[in-house]
Amino acid sequence: MIRKTIAVLFALALTAANCLAQESLPAIKEDFKPSTLNQPGQEYPQVNSQGYARFRIQAPLADSVRVSLGLGGRGGTILTKGEDGFWTGTTEGPMDEGFHYYNVKIDGGKFNDPGALNFYGSVRWESGIEIPAHDQDFYALKDVPHGKVEQILFPSKSTNTSRRAFVYTPPSYEKDKSKKYPVLYLQHGWGEDETAWSNQGRANLIMDNLIAEGKINPFIIVMTYGMTNEIKWGGIRDFKIDPFQTVLTEELIPYVDANFRTLANRDNRAMAGLSMGGMETRMITLNKPEIFGYYGLLSGGLYSPEDLKDKAKPKLVFLSCGSKERPDGVKKASTDLKAAGYNAVSYISENTAHEFQTWRRSLYQLAPLLFKN
Repeated sequence: MIRKTIAVLFALALTAANCLAQESLPAIKEDFKPSTLNQPGQEYPQVNSQGYARFRIQAPLADSVRVSLGLGGRGGTILTKGEDGFWTGTTEGPMDEGFHYYNVKIDGGKFNDPGALNFYGSVRWESGIEIPAHDQDFYALKDVPHGKVEQILFPSKSTNTSRRAFVYTPPSYEKDKSKKYPVLYLQHGWGEDETAWSNQGRANLIMDNLIAEGKINPFIIVMTYGMTNEIKWGGIRDFKIDPFQTVLTEELIPYVDANFRTLANRDNRAMAGLSMGGMETRMITLNKPEIFGYYGLLSGGLYSPEDLKDKAKPKLVFLSCGSKERPDGVKKASTDLKAAGYNAVSYISENTAHEFQTWRRSLYQLAPLLFKN
């Protein structure tokens, strides 16, 4: 009887806490607009000025529909069926600003939202939604000179195939045929591919806007597949860097230097990556410090002075993450590196987690620090 009473009291307390939490949230504003990442002509999903997302899925014969976003990771947002056969629901609370992947589960099966554009992430093409950010101006499409993002196919003897990369060249690249440029090799995260930094990350628009504002020395960005998806979720410990390191340092870099006007030396070559791409960056820069002069780990691990000791000294070590990740570790690592005589910079993206808004902001902070004379 005592145990039963305690259980009842606990349940009541939990219910009360949930009610208080819900009451503490402001009323949802009905100023919803279609997400900027919707397919042409589609009204849903929608977002409002507070960062809530609303979904509407047509599935008249379904018994249950839920969206993977919302509920703080507790299973997503449950949609309610209307008489017209459409299922509708709004996230329990506001989402973090920026880009988010999501999918729709209908009777347990995983599908994409027919109203949203698709982006490669989580080892599949997923739906994407954009929550308007207060600082979205730095990656907005503006009336400024634009660079070019082109696909290249480069030969890879080590994998016995041609491999794909995307190359961003700044607006000035086609104008002055005599000028050469530094290069940043920029890696995606686990489950993504070489399209991520341009599509989800807006890397080319970030560069265009920085160049137009005179905040950076223009440089080339190369984005290629990091051979990460062969590792299943939970198997990161088994990841071997050697195959990708060979592709990058012995095949891709020579190809880029031979086919683009690059400053082909260590002081004009950088490597950075987000998440898994940061892990790859850390491994390769420690293995091949003679190739890269600038290092960037975006939510992708840390360097210590011991890691870099007795190696070619980097001109910059950039470390970043979201404030909802582990910012103290990033700050401490940067402080330790500075104390040991390294040019180390840390950046913390406020109110974001392990997500693209963190990495967009990180690139925006990193780019002006690269290739300083």
